[in-house]
Amino acid sequence: MYLISALSFLLIGRVCVLCGPVAFKYLIDAIEKTPGLFPVGILIGFVVVRISAQVFNELRDYTFNIVTQRVFREISVTAFRHLHSLSLNFHLSRQTGSLSRIIERATKSLEMIGQFLMMTILPSILETLLLSILLWVWYSPWCSVIMILTMLMYVIFTINVSTKRLKIVKEMNVQDNMAQTRALDGLLNFETVKYFCNESFEVDRYDEIQSIYEKISRKVRGSLNILNAGQALIFSLGLGGMLAFAIKKASLNEITSGDIAALFAFSLQLVMPLFNLGFAYREIKQGLVNLEEMFSLLDQESDIKDVPNAKRFVYKSGKIAFENVSFGYGPDRQILKNINFEIQPGTTVAFVGATGAGKSTISRLLFRFYDPNQGRILIDDQDLKLVTQKSLREALGIVPQDAVLFNDTLGYNITYGNPTASRNEIQEAIQHAELSDFIAKLSEGLNTRVGERGLKLSGGEKQRVAIARMLLKKPKIFVFDEATSALDTVTEKRIQKSLEKISKNQTTIIIAHRLSTIIGANKIFVLEEGRIVESGTHFELLQQKRVYAKLWNQQIKEGLIQGKA
Repeated sequence: MYLISALSFLLIGRVCVLCGPVAFKYLIDAIEKTPGLFPVGILIGFVVVRISAQVFNELRDYTFNIVTQRVFREISVTAFRHLHSLSLNFHLSRQTGSLSRIIERATKSLEMIGQFLMMTILPSILETLLLSILLWVWYSPWCSVIMILTMLMYVIFTINVSTKRLKIVKEMNVQDNMAQTRALDGLLNFETVKYFCNESFEVDRYDEIQSIYEKISRKVRGSLNILNAGQALIFSLGLGGMLAFAIKKASLNEITSGDIAALFAFSLQLVMPLFNLGFAYREIKQGLVNLEEMFSLLDQESDIKDVPNAKRFVYKSGKIAFENVSFGYGPDRQILKNINFEIQPGTTVAFVGATGAGKSTISRLLFRFYDPNQGRILIDDQDLKLVTQKSLREALGIVPQDAVLFNDTLGYNITYGNPTASRNEIQEAIQHAELSDFIAKLSEGLNTRVGERGLKLSGGEKQRVAIARMLLKKPKIFVFDEATSALDTVTEKRIQKSLEKISKNQTTIIIAHRLSTIIGANKIFVLEEGRIVESGTHFELLQQKRVYAKLWNQQIKEGLIQGKA
């Protein structure tokens, strides 16, 4: 309905615009014929059509803006939703700065293209068509021919030059993406830059890209100057032809002075549609380049998909099994090799091993961020590939080793695990995560902002927020990936007791480096180069005097463990 109204206002507005020169013709003719009589009626008519044209243009803009903003919103949300639907592998291989820049440019381009189509392209085409008919009927077919030829030459020239500019514009966008990415990367890692006194290094890297962007920008600007000059030349020739026709007709007394003024006004009136048409074409072409980048993102398919008619995961007891699971992040980076293990319901198991042994990869496979290259993973005898990802992840809760927070308040980050949680539930989670004393010392309490990626908090504070967030989710299966590695010993022990109480009789997986945190696990799996080389309780593994016992003794020497168990 809004679109139909906008088109109606567009048509009425264009007719009013064309009535302006016609009223101007009659105004001049009336002054010549009756010098002593002031043509009040015609003057009023001239003013009315000018005002009417503006009023209907504004009504068109207002109604069409409602349409474009709705489309803009829906497409922006679609793009954002699609990015969130893609796999972890996609996001790890793409740079966030580049992605945000692509979406930003594309959404602005969508809005701009809609505006130009309704407020420039369609009005220009409609006005040219109406003006051609008017000149043909009122004056001579030659007037229409001159105007149409001018229009065609202008459009052909604009398309040819603008097409050649596309390659330069694409290259400029590439450098723009790189500049944005480098700037964002340097700012996000601000603390690291300071540690290594690499401010000048980061500035030089950024300047390197900006230097390339500057050179390409000059080419873009130079080609634009050529385009503007050519367009001005074509229009001047068309205007000259129209004036030549009018002067010849006037010399033969075939038209009046009012006709000359009207023809001149019609010619000048053609300037804006032509200028706008050229400008709109250039902007739309550049906008299409931006949209092409976004559409390539929308064409990206997730590596991890729900199978057709995938069923919801149904939690029963929390039994987990890895059957002949092999996985690698690439052909040259094989992580897990024919892994087999079973976790009994309600038990606590731990995975230990050297860095790169594949401990955290197991949690990523469990959440189905990746699928195994071989084998299968089951929870309660349900193959993870056959259930929906959403229902699976709803049943799992994790405290990751690197607790990344949103640039928002403490309260927002804690309740992210359950935005509808009650005040009592939030307070309970805060107490279990040992956050109560910390929050009490803050002047703004839960409204304290944590900064980009939570950089205003210490590592231990971020981990405790992540623990509270996970507890609010109330998962059926717990995963702790070095969940207390950044905490002091006293706080760690208190939190561990709380977590043991909460996760009692629920399947719990602990990925640990400090072996002192997993002494009480029902079973410990020792990973080495992607394989399980040992399994058993803490005391059983010590008695075997193999890999686990060596790790234990090494950590005693390093002071990570106080005394022997």
